[in-house]
Amino acid sequence: MPSSPKPSTPATVAQNEQTPIDFRTWNEVLEQSALVQETRFLTKLELIAFLRYCRDNHCRVTIARIRVYLAHLELQEAMGVAWSPASQAREALRWFVREAASSKTLKAETQKRAGFNRDGGDERDGRQNTDSERSEKRGARSGNGLSGGPVDAGRYELRTGIHSDDGDERDREAGSLGTKMRKADGRQEEYQRPAAQDLGANEWEAALIKATRERGFLWRTEETYRRWLERFGRFIAPDTPYKVGGEAVRAFLSELAVKQRASPSTQKQALNALVFFYKHALNRELGELDFKRASYRRVAPTVLSRSECGRLFEALEGTSRLMAELMYGGGLRLMELLRLRVKDLDLERKQLVVRAGKGGKDRITVLPEKLTAEFRAHLKRLWPLWQEDRAGRMAGVWLPEGLARKYPKAGEDWRWQWVFPSRSPARDPESGVARRHHVSDNTFQMAIKQAAATAGLNKRVTPHCLRHSFATHLLESGVDIRTVQDLLGHEKLETTQIYLHVMQKPGVGVRSPLDEGKI
Repeated sequence: MPSSPKPSTPATVAQNEQTPIDFRTWNEVLEQSALVQETRFLTKLELIAFLRYCRDNHCRVTIARIRVYLAHLELQEAMGVAWSPASQAREALRWFVREAASSKTLKAETQKRAGFNRDGGDERDGRQNTDSERSEKRGARSGNGLSGGPVDAGRYELRTGIHSDDGDERDREAGSLGTKMRKADGRQEEYQRPAAQDLGANEWEAALIKATRERGFLWRTEETYRRWLERFGRFIAPDTPYKVGGEAVRAFLSELAVKQRASPSTQKQALNALVFFYKHALNRELGELDFKRASYRRVAPTVLSRSECGRLFEALEGTSRLMAELMYGGGLRLMELLRLRVKDLDLERKQLVVRAGKGGKDRITVLPEKLTAEFRAHLKRLWPLWQEDRAGRMAGVWLPEGLARKYPKAGEDWRWQWVFPSRSPARDPESGVARRHHVSDNTFQMAIKQAAATAGLNKRVTPHCLRHSFATHLLESGVDIRTVQDLLGHEKLETTQIYLHVMQKPGVGVRSPLDEGKI
């Protein structure tokens, strides 16, 4: 008598909902499905939106994550700010889960008929896979993109948290990447170029990608423009950008201001992305765009007192504290801090050179004298790591495109290394080269958030608050506002004047606030 199936316990159900879904061929399956063309189009848009949501939140695709995502969409729909009905996303994700289960079952049956066990051995004669088969598996795993950006719809899930059961094994492989690069097949994986394969999910996105890359846009800029195009595509669905023009763009931008309550900078970003797309990707002029402008709201910056800065620094330790003190002591933006290179530190003259800051401009700011000894020790600790990367034949650090062509080996030079490198290598989403990147912005932001909670600060503390505090404390010390403007890299004096509203009192002084010995 066949045994009856075991009843599902709550623990089993919870475990199943946390199991990652590996469905790498969803786009091909969708294209071959019996769904009508309009339904396939809407399903693809919803799935791409969900996969990007998983990538942005650094989470895997699971049933539990799908539930959270749908609850988020239902809340947006209840607030009247949803781009599409939550039921539409629910049907798309239901199809995704159903087809993923069918694909997994079919794959298991095929392997069973072929005589292969789960470990890859041949059950018919007990032999293990050949070297060529293992090489193919390594090649398939190498496409995941350790720090990946968006890719075409058919491969997108490889960079958005969908992992196979050997995800932990891939993480271990990433940690020992320097050793593996000595092998010939490792070198072949290192120089794959996923950006060249990333041609968009549809024809108009491919046109946008081509236009941005022809003009040498940064990867982050391309990412931003593609996200706005995706949101615009969902807004006008089932129409396409080819069928609509200025009227739809005006409606979309007005929707941002009226329903989404977007800030002026967010609306301006969307405007720039869509104007660029129509002008340079589709070669169409939108004409005059008369839309509802987002209302400008003057927001007072969050400024920490000197004692609060001291408590925050006390709650940090190691490199995180050094980064926070430098950001406050020099008035740096977050990405300016993370992108510092060894050559930008002038420890003798107590100066810090910010390269390609906001607006692509360089500037010189204060390097606190208090930190010079700490930076000498920090660079001394980084030297063995750099030598280890060179011994492991790891690719050099990222360089701007022009410099990388002119000086191909400059990325391996000590002077170009990141001041705050990551602990382990990552695969460049644009070039596909495995190299050591700088510390993730999310990592530092989380460290500041946790330190603020530990210090008991009752303010919303972000890394940018340290820059606000730098400017305010300088003005309170009596430093000329134009000097502060130069140190901050503001193009207009009006931007710097906002700190006049939060400063406590005027005074005199010209040194960095970190050097005044009050912390």
